[in-house]
Amino acid sequence: MIGRTTLVIAHYLSPIRKADLVMVIQQGCVLKMGTHDELFAKGENGVSSKLIEMQKITHETAVNNARKSSAR
Repeated sequence: MIGRTTLVIAHYLSPIRKADLVMVIQQGCVLKMGTHDELFAKGENGVSSKLIEMQKITHETAVNNARKSSAR
């Protein structure tokens, strides 16, 4: 959206990948702010990398559950 400010609240990381600015908010406080690449750079040990790990675990669990359901 050119010339507009858009606020996106995302529970998954893919919708914010192309955002100009990303804020990581926890309990009402801004913990980090920057581009997607800055916040989620490999090797960073912080809230951002924890979000990536949590999403991977959630995705893997969903895939495993889907496989179990289709095997029935």
